Amino acid sequence: MDGMDIPDTSGWTIVVPVKPAAVGKSRLTDVGTDREALARAIALDTIAAAAAATRVARVIVVSDDAGLRAALRRSRRVEVVPEGDTRGLDAAIALGAAAAGQSTPRAALLGDLPALRAADLDAALELAASVERGLVPDAETTGSTLVTARAGAVWVSAFGEDSAARHRLLGCTDLAVERDSTLRRDVDTAAQLTQAVALGVGPRTSAVLAAAAA
Repeated sequence: MDGMDIPDTSGWTIVVPVKPAAVGKSRLTDVGTDREALARAIALDTIAAAAAATRVARVIVVSDDAGLRAALRRSRRVEVVPEGDTRGLDAAIALGAAAAGQSTPRAALLGDLPALRAADLDAALELAASVERGLVPDAETTGSTLVTARAGAVWVSAFGEDSAARHRLLGCTDLAVERDSTLRRDVDTAAQLTQAVALGVGPRTSAVLAAAAA
């Protein structure tokens, strides 16, 4: 049997790139709350859900956000790698993937999934274990929220506009994740945030939104 036909059974390393909150989520300026606090809360809720997934052994956050680093300092399953002079989403993810090492299954998860449930991530990772490279498109089907690589596979990613199509060209297989999975609801706009709230956002995002509404 070809070694690449053997499913990965070890724990996954999840790489989460997060822009500094001061410049992140620039399209959320019209939601009536502190955009910087909201951007950081969304990222922290995403990271917490990833760390809670049973198939995840390690979460590597690539970020220069000081507030994020402080909030994660005591987390046992999350480590923060400085982005430094690295520029661009794929370069930041590659930095985290390199820190993980090629001998472990790796996945890049966007840090803007405030409604993410650990069980939905676990379900996707279970599917990803049977393919060399996997892909979960966003709710609009054109972007990507999760890209995976089995142990031994060279890391590649192509996030950005129309990334789902570009990831397929890189050999990623669409994972059979339900259309209403919380893993697919990333947030860049006020309308998408409303949809995420309807799914049930994490406690940090909920607290920031509640404070704005008070």
